[in-house]
Amino acid sequence: MFREFKEFAMRGNVLDMGVGVVIGAAFGKIVNSLVEDVIMPPLGLLIGRVNLSGLFISLSGKRYASLAEAKAAGAATINVGLFINTVLNFIIVAFAVFLLIRAVNRMQRQKQAAPAVGPTTATCSFCYSTIPIKATRCPHCTSMLEPPRTVTV
Repeated sequence: MFREFKEFAMRGNVLDMGVGVVIGAAFGKIVNSLVEDVIMPPLGLLIGRVNLSGLFISLSGKRYASLAEAKAAGAATINVGLFINTVLNFIIVAFAVFLLIRAVNRMQRQKQAAPAVGPTTATCSFCYSTIPIKATRCPHCTSMLEPPRTVTV
């Protein structure tokens, strides 16, 4: 059973998936930092010197100085700022995944559109006309063709 598990775990697609999950988690942390530390502070400054991640609505009717204070008091809150952070995180990750998928699709289209590998025509060694590479007799001079032919691309 251990050997079977090892074979399963060492398959390429399982390893690729594991690497993708690890890199995805690291990318998520980078995007989260980008939103919280780079995008939200200037946005809060433009709105009026507000820390957007700390925006909340207290459902208990009491006023609290910060979200941490409201949570410490056990108040029910609607965390508007944290929701905005999460939405921005999602938009950035979704855009990055879109760009990645778009690049992969372009590469696959280029692979499919690539011409067939190898020559498709040859030159008749008797009359020097261009003939299909699989031809056994020249359609121009009707000579039997021998395997060593001059290949043209």
